[in-house]
Order: sequence, then C-alpha cells, then structure tokens
Amino acid sequence: MIGLPRAHWRLTDSTNERARELAARGAPHGTLVTADEQSAGRGRQGRSWTAPPRTAVLMSVLLREIDPLLPLAAALAVCEACEEEGRVACQVKWPNDVWIDRRKVAGILVEGRPQEGWAVLGIGLNVAIREADFPPELQSIATSLLIEDGERPLDDVLALLVDALARWLEAPATEVLAAWRRRDALKGQRVGWGEGEGVAAGIDDSGALLVDTDSGQVALDAGEVHLAPPS
Repeated sequence: MIGLPRAHWRLTDSTNERARELAARGAPHGTLVTADEQSAGRGRQGRSWTAPPRTAVLMSVLLREIDPLLPLAAALAVCEACEEEGRVACQVKWPNDVWIDRRKVAGILVEGRPQEGWAVLGIGLNVAIREADFPPELQSIATSLLIEDGERPLDDVLALLVDALARWLEAPATEVLAAWRRRDALKGQRVGWGEGEGVAAGIDDSGALLVDTDSGQVALDAGEVHLAPPS
C-alpha cells in the first residue's frame, strides 16, 4: 500500500535522504516520508529546492516494485491532485516538471538503487506559497495552488496525491503513456539541451523524449531540456 507506514518530520534536510535511509533498513514498499520543511531539498541536476514551512507537499515514497514509467505515472498523479477542484489545468514538461500556465507548480525526483531492488520517488508540490515567497528569479516561472486556485488545505492535497499515485502506479503502461501524451507541454515546441536543439515530437513507449532535428529524429532518455528562444 502506498502511504503506509508514514514517517513525518517537522524539519529535515531532505525527505529523499530519509527515505533512502529507511530503504537501507528494510522499510517496506509504499513507505511514505513527509516533512513540514526541508533544509536541503533538491531537484534535478543538483538544484536546491526550498519552501517556507507548511506551504508545500514535501514527500518521498519508497518503492520496491519499480516500473520504467514511474516518473510519468508520478507526474499524472500530481496533475490529478492539483486539478481536484476543477479550476486549473496541468501539463507536464518532460521529464518531470508539472506546469500550470507554463509555470512550475511541482517537481519530481527519482533516485535509487535498482540493483538492490528499490527506488525513492520524491515530489515537491507548491500548495500555499505566495508569489512574494519565491526568490525574485523564480517569481515569473514558478507558481502554487494558492496563486492559481485559491487556498487549499495542505493535508487534503497530500491525501489526494497519495491516492492518485497509488492508482497510477498500478495503471497499464498504455494508459499511462496515453494520459501523459495528452498533457505533454513540449510537443511541437522548439527545445534545446546540452548537445543540440530541435522540435519536440512527443515521447516513445519507453518515456524517452523524441526530438526532430535538422539531422533526423533523436530520442533523449535522460537529461534536461528547455524551451529554445525563437530563432
């Protein structure tokens, strides 16, 4: 069962770190780690992730049944939890950012040791953060449910997210892929990455990003992409 047992900290460095420790101690599949605040939360590419206390869902789930489409399923669960009130619409920026009107409301980070049979799924979802709470450099590109949808109880959003995650982790791959493709924020957009640039053409059945370039189509199975400036 996803969400039980649950370990909660008022303050911790990173819920992913706590979940990794629990994995090493033999904690079961579905163990949920949450925190009111993180002092060293992190996102992809080593970026820091911060939020004022009790303004974001900060959670990590220990998984001992690992699916290659885990990041896609997690993003769909975040979208559903955000859209519960029916006043916002979410898209997913490959590989694992959830957007509302092209502003990031949530990020997903999967870490683990497949050879040892476990992975940790970390999710940070901005719930009650005001625009002024974001650093100046993020105010135009980050958002929260409070900004977009009005006030929502943090614990209610967490419960919705855990329930949605449990459902999407059990969903057939064809259903996950189809639902993700409907929310693809990059398809048809010009994107860039470290080694090149092209037009995003959706994802393949493994979840890799397809990009049409001047020299042909390439598949990116990892890394970071960004919207390219108009040429």
